[in-house]
Amino acid sequence: MGYPTKLLAQDESIAFELRPHWRSLILPIFWLLVVVAVAGFLFSALGNWLQDGSTALTVLRWAIVLVAAFLLFFLFLRPLLAWLSTQYVFTTRRIIVRTGIIARKGRDMPLSKVNNVSFEHTVFERLFNSGTLAIESASEHGMLVVANVPNVEYVQREVYRLHDEDDAFRAARSEMYEAQFRQGETPKPLQGRGDGRAESESPSTPGDEQ
Repeated sequence: MGYPTKLLAQDESIAFELRPHWRSLILPIFWLLVVVAVAGFLFSALGNWLQDGSTALTVLRWAIVLVAAFLLFFLFLRPLLAWLSTQYVFTTRRIIVRTGIIARKGRDMPLSKVNNVSFEHTVFERLFNSGTLAIESASEHGMLVVANVPNVEYVQREVYRLHDEDDAFRAARSEMYEAQFRQGETPKPLQGRGDGRAESESPSTPGDEQ
């Protein structure tokens, strides 16, 4: 499910959005196969060990099913839902992290507050082209650490690009507001940012608008 566009500001658009790298599902899938295989073997083998139709056989088979369901919920289903419900959204104004399905948690970092963007990945993570993105902020909330980011080096470059475009947009908006104040006009919003790019044209002057 994509990030709801209705939650974006008027001059904000989504540049790209990600989920954690798919390697997060390797261990849950491993446990899924192990639990299903062991439960299936025990369920079948009990028929050879105990008499068919006996109460003990019925009770033990139900116990196997319940234990397998319990293990699958914690070892497979919960990690799968956590992966599906985690979003890394990069817009033209901020970085958004959202996790959780029922109880949601999130954090936003404005691009204007970004001071530095770095990444690191272990040898194992390099094999899967993933890593951890660390974004230093000038705000009081400090650093935003985003783990298990796919193609982390590309994402780092894109965050820098979005940051530079946001700076250019804010500078153009500031110049336009100053020009409008000098002319005694009420400042109007700067348009042309819906495609994720900063305004490339110079702000219009009051004499251009009739």
